[in-house]
Amino acid sequence: MGDIVREVEELAGDGVREITVLGQNVNSYGRDLGAGQYRPQFADLLRALDAVEGIERIRFTSPHPKDLRPETIAAMAECGAVCEHLHLPLQSGSDRTLARMHRGYTAERYLRRLADARASIPDLAVTTDLIVGFPGETDADFDDTLAVVDEAAYDAAYTFVFSARPGTPAAEMTDDFIAPEVAQDRMRRLTAVVERHALAKHEARVGRTESVLVEGPSKNDAAMWSGRTRQNKLVHFSPGQHELIVGGTADIAVTYAAPHWLRGDLVRAEPARRPVRIRIPVTTAPA
Repeated sequence: MGDIVREVEELAGDGVREITVLGQNVNSYGRDLGAGQYRPQFADLLRALDAVEGIERIRFTSPHPKDLRPETIAAMAECGAVCEHLHLPLQSGSDRTLARMHRGYTAERYLRRLADARASIPDLAVTTDLIVGFPGETDADFDDTLAVVDEAAYDAAYTFVFSARPGTPAAEMTDDFIAPEVAQDRMRRLTAVVERHALAKHEARVGRTESVLVEGPSKNDAAMWSGRTRQNKLVHFSPGQHELIVGGTADIAVTYAAPHWLRGDLVRAEPARRPVRIRIPVTTAPA
């Protein structure tokens, strides 16, 4: 853990304001070390990174629901630099499908962890991953997914139709593959539920002033610029007469909401230090 902190300290010295801790099951950090060894936990890593001077935003992706522990939620709530955004992959709301995926949790357990996080972290935005058409998924299984997604009321979701990956157990379940037209219909129904909640979450932010980290000109409109809030909301705005710098911060008064983005007016802008983007491997080596 010490090596990671030292590298982040060097990045902060170079002007980096935001870091993302990346791992396949990032919050399982430290749990693979045997008994009797020094075992830093993910919450310890978040607290250590939060203590690095100059780092203003800390994100992480993707955590596994089975390892979203109370100490991690507490660290998210207590560390000022840790962003109020949790990407928590659900994949399916059907316990039968989750068991076939070997996910290691039930829908009820997932929703309980999610409720704990929301109760502890004010203004928490939650996103997820969802798969439709997993081999053997019945109409009842899909209805369970719709019910959980409706209850979870996500800010956004990455939705996918199942596709077989060679070498995986699911790829061998050919007799249970779902007809493409059925999977596509389920995707349309799922997207409608996700976007209904996403739009409601965004409309609740209209009238607020959001601090964004400036990313640069919009990909779709060169006259507009874009930035991200701490909740990872994409915000489009006109720079007006301000000379903006990528990596700087700006306050944006939100005037309009769509399911996937916000739009607003620039209130105040601050130039940035030189932006740096670098990948740092996360290891479980003792400090």
